[in-house]
Amino acid sequence: MALEVGMKWQETEEVTNDNTAAVLGSGGMNVYATPAMILLMEKASWTLAGKELEEGLTTVGTLVNVKHLSASPIGSTITCNTELIEIDRKRLVFHVEAFDNAGKIGEGTHERFIVESEKFLAKTEAKLK
Repeated sequence: MALEVGMKWQETEEVTNDNTAAVLGSGGMNVYATPAMILLMEKASWTLAGKELEEGLTTVGTLVNVKHLSASPIGSTITCNTELIEIDRKRLVFHVEAFDNAGKIGEGTHERFIVESEKFLAKTEAKLK
């Protein structure tokens, strides 16, 4: 595993009707939804970690602590930057920031844990039995 503190990654997406608060049910406005912003932050962090993990390993999100600072209208481009700021055995902590065309719209931290994919799924599926 080659994960190191200071590693960075970036993801972008467009604000469309599909990722607005009105459609996702997190509000009634046709603006970029907080859950969509969090999803982009998680995706960026998951992608960064996944690029460096051995086959059979992945990460799962366990904690999100972010502020949504500003609304973004349909048509905006959202850019999310993530930086790995802490590694504690299997626990990874990322600093995440999101921007639209006018500036910063969100920031915070996101925590993920490294798991063995098959073992994790088997344990999860056992809950149904």
